[in-house]
Amino acid sequence: MHMSWTRSACKFRCYSRTPSRQWQVPCKRRLATATPASSTSNLRNMALVAHIDSGKTTLTESILLRSSYLSHAGSVDTGSTTTDFLPAERERGITIQSASIPVKWRDWTFNLIDTPGHADFGMEVESASRVVDGAVVLLDSVEGVEAQTKGVWRQLDRYGVRSRLIFLNKLDRVGASFSQSITSLLTNQLHPRPVALSLPIASFDPQDYAQAEPGIQGLVDLVKWEIWRWNANGESSKQALPRSIEELEQSAILPPAHPVLGQLIPARTSLLETLSMFSDDLLQTLLGLPPDPSAYLTVPPSSIIPHLRAATVRSDILPVLCGSAFKHIGTEMVMDYVGELFPSPVDMVDDVPKAKAPLRMLAWKVAWDKRKGWMTFVRIYSGTITKQSVVFNATRQQRERVSKIQLLYASQAEDVDFLSFGQVGVVLGLRFTRTGDTLVSNHKPSEASSLRDIVPPPPVMSASIIPQSQSDTEPVQEALASLARTDPSVRFEVQEGQILVHGLGALHLEIIENRLRDEWQANFEFGKRRVSYRECLGPNDPSPTENTWSTDISGRRITVQMDFAIRELQGDEEGDPLWDDNVVIDPDGKPLRAPDDALSEVDPLARGISSLLSNSPHTSLALSHLHIQVKGYKYPSETASPSVLAGASASILRDCLKNAGMGDVMEPYIRLKITVNEDSVGKVVKDLTERGGEVLDLGTGSGNVADPDADAVPFSEDGVYIPPKELSPSAANPTARAGSSSQYKRSIFAVAPLSQMLDYSSRLRALSGGHGLFEMVNAGFRKVSQARKMEILREIGRA
Repeated sequence: MHMSWTRSACKFRCYSRTPSRQWQVPCKRRLATATPASSTSNLRNMALVAHIDSGKTTLTESILLRSSYLSHAGSVDTGSTTTDFLPAERERGITIQSASIPVKWRDWTFNLIDTPGHADFGMEVESASRVVDGAVVLLDSVEGVEAQTKGVWRQLDRYGVRSRLIFLNKLDRVGASFSQSITSLLTNQLHPRPVALSLPIASFDPQDYAQAEPGIQGLVDLVKWEIWRWNANGESSKQALPRSIEELEQSAILPPAHPVLGQLIPARTSLLETLSMFSDDLLQTLLGLPPDPSAYLTVPPSSIIPHLRAATVRSDILPVLCGSAFKHIGTEMVMDYVGELFPSPVDMVDDVPKAKAPLRMLAWKVAWDKRKGWMTFVRIYSGTITKQSVVFNATRQQRERVSKIQLLYASQAEDVDFLSFGQVGVVLGLRFTRTGDTLVSNHKPSEASSLRDIVPPPPVMSASIIPQSQSDTEPVQEALASLARTDPSVRFEVQEGQILVHGLGALHLEIIENRLRDEWQANFEFGKRRVSYRECLGPNDPSPTENTWSTDISGRRITVQMDFAIRELQGDEEGDPLWDDNVVIDPDGKPLRAPDDALSEVDPLARGISSLLSNSPHTSLALSHLHIQVKGYKYPSETASPSVLAGASASILRDCLKNAGMGDVMEPYIRLKITVNEDSVGKVVKDLTERGGEVLDLGTGSGNVADPDADAVPFSEDGVYIPPKELSPSAANPTARAGSSSQYKRSIFAVAPLSQMLDYSSRLRALSGGHGLFEMVNAGFRKVSQARKMEILREIGRA
């Protein structure tokens, strides 16, 4: 049978050349200066999220290439990618900050946000999750679901991002497995209904399957019932599949003995039957089909996609695609299904705001540029913002003037006149706005209410910063304040004359140090890194000796009376991350805002409480897991300003905690996955146990067990299409890879105190002969034993 393969319509490339060199620059972006309101339904605000090194930035580059934004895709290895433009990102080959790019694809405009995968930069995922309507979650198909995959999944849950799509990446690698990746979604409880929309073709030659050759040469689109093929030059072509079983078996598209051929009908049948569980209309369509084995093949895509989209928006199903971002295989399919399945801003609201509705937007990220100054990334939830307009920051009760509005293409910008409902853009000129602030029209600020906060993760590590001279002290503190504005997970304080900066890990602190030097030219010495311990409430009665506090102001005696109710949080109670996992409520039982978040009338009270909670009277450690209610307070409001409440609350609360006595000490733990050769396992396990670690599990090979200490029951495989392992030849037949070193690899899963693992990179090299690899993610705080408590107190100079 003769077949004519048609070149993909999305494969046209545009180039910007000089006679001697092809430049790696964006081509004509084909975007209007602002999206008209009529095309808001074609907007897709979406993020790429994943565990570190799953290929997010590589997929972003592939998307930019396929959409003609780039003439040539950059590489993480060479530091030439579009979205990783910071010097530290290109030097290390990792994403440090999220980057947003508007991409035009067919009839849609994607506001695409590439996010970091490293847990130390989880704040970037938090802020992006707050403003997107859908997310593409990448899995390394060798590893399956990993620890940080579950971390970003929970972040999406926290901000109500229901529409998600899985992209099984790196199917060209040795050990990649489509079926095991699907199983890992169920094992780790990511979703009970993963639905494969495509199948991989490792090779069009069946012999390569028998020889366990890794690779990916094609894809089957089960919805549109067509087959894609990529040649050695990376050029794609596609062809419709026959609509009957007889024609399919006789077709020359796939040889009769090809392993994929026997899975086409079961995969499509499972797709339609699963989808019909959530759509009565589709169920009626299927019931009306003739009793023919080929009947399900005749259902056109136009009868499937509307139901598929509805189920995706409701999160009834989890669509699964696959490919190789490095080879640009599957990129077009991802873009097509993001456009067809993800919701637009119109779909996310009950009533679409009118064009003249009052402005309401959220600042989801703040960045600093040496030339432009403060850049505030915003999403518009109603109304329109125009340049040179005045807006009101409802969170900080401040008026702000907008100087410019831009669409940002990673490190490049394009000026626009306005942003309207659903759009994501950058506003210049805002002086007070921080991440998570709500901005509204300037007309009636008294009626303004804030949108939901963006919550930074708690810090787990700190270091001292020593200015090189007295004159450098103020510039260093200003640089830290600016950095904390761009990254709210950075916290700093002056404690006993020493500047301490707190971060999310060793890498985070390293990046903080480099950014302070490179971006703000601060002159300082960085002290030794240390773990951020916490203290709990003491065992005695936390009642004050006196519930009054007095001070002299302008020769007048001011007395404040204040009552607190203090207890430790119970096991099932969650603390407020903005209060470092404490709960602080006012006399009416309503949560007090953390002092950096608002300038309300009770802000001085919250500021005093926050100051005390960051510095225990017993150990100088931060206090955590406390439930504090301000029962009431009295002060002469006619003669004294509310600012006296800060001093009173700190002093009286300090007295309460002194009387309660010193509580338990908590230290941060990490979850580890260590991959070493078989002969190094014993030495690594011995080292872990000697340093207070606990081995949870041992796996063979690189493994795909993301969280072995989880006690949750996996989702059932009943009704879920899981293709046979033979579709992934290099993973299905390990004996055919006798010379591969991966069969001699073992994975060790463990939890350990972070304080004992600060130098683990060099230690593991020595233990494993340079062949060991490890990953770590935060595992929260745990109370320590009395002996360990004394060690910590001696370490911080309090014993």
